[in-house]
Amino acid sequence: MRLPFLTIGLLLLAGLSLRSQTFPTISPEDAGFKKDSIQNLLTALDETPHRDFRGLVVMKDDKIVLEAYYNTFWRKTIHDIRSAGKSITALLLGVAIKDGLIKDLDQTVYSLFSEKKNPSINPDYKKITLRHLLDMSSGLDADTDDPRTPGQAGQWIGKDDWKDYLLNVPLKTRPGQQWVYADIHALLIGLAIEEASGMSLRDYALQKLFTPMGIEQVYWYTNAANQTGAAGNLYITTLDFAKLGLLVLNKGRWHGDQLIDPGFMKELLEHQKFNLTDYFPFADAYGFLWYKSSRTYGKKKLGYLFASGNGGNHLIVVPEERLVIALTSSAYGPGYGQGRSYTIMTKLLEALE
Repeated sequence: MRLPFLTIGLLLLAGLSLRSQTFPTISPEDAGFKKDSIQNLLTALDETPHRDFRGLVVMKDDKIVLEAYYNTFWRKTIHDIRSAGKSITALLLGVAIKDGLIKDLDQTVYSLFSEKKNPSINPDYKKITLRHLLDMSSGLDADTDDPRTPGQAGQWIGKDDWKDYLLNVPLKTRPGQQWVYADIHALLIGLAIEEASGMSLRDYALQKLFTPMGIEQVYWYTNAANQTGAAGNLYITTLDFAKLGLLVLNKGRWHGDQLIDPGFMKELLEHQKFNLTDYFPFADAYGFLWYKSSRTYGKKKLGYLFASGNGGNHLIVVPEERLVIALTSSAYGPGYGQGRSYTIMTKLLEALE
């Protein structure tokens, strides 16, 4: 059931207009969408038998085209975007580079941690760079799909302090050779930022990214040792999720301020290394903790990148169309959530004139 404050062109919520929140609105037709196609999509979402779809926000040319919430959710409700949080961790690495906390992406993991503070760090980490972590090609013995691997999240997520454990996971293959999906890659990036900044990744994100963007309602799980779950566990609103996509679309700039290193953003938008078509039917490739794809819709071939979290939490950025689509859903586990979100994205892209 869709809540009554659906935005198509203009939304007023608690007496506060979107324009006063810095985002103008535009009708789907004026934004270049086919009116009937959009209405058919919204009708289909209203009639979905599952009550786990949460929100849809579409932004084009820095304007809100659609904003709809479902099943008791509304604009100010925060939601667990699951592994889409990895892609936000990647953005924070770009912030840390801009701040001078991280020199460059060719730094080894070993070099990012003080030997005095971390005497037991595995020497094999001298072979792993930040680029390997961003591409999930570290070679570490960690695989989300294999709970027997020592680096799999089940081995360490319940610890009050997981840094020593994560800095000692053994190598299985040579770094850079193979893509293997594992939470440890984002966690090590988060730990490196925490080591350099002296604060949790959550607090660093609040200070350097979320607060400057007006993202006020945030929960990001942080353990007793002040280490943030950089691979997920991030709760934000659907609208703020979309705002992060807008930040990517604008190459790290927000209202005139360059929040993320521009060179990093250029690589994030362009870099793709590993072919994922056999692993994930919705993506062609991977790079910088973002999925990359290209598809033909009508007569247009569009390239896009997206963050993806279990349950159907997707943040899609289509640079050519200056388009951002944010989808939140709690269909965790069953599997249909990802397909449903991909279908919604497809319907929206097919609706472009």
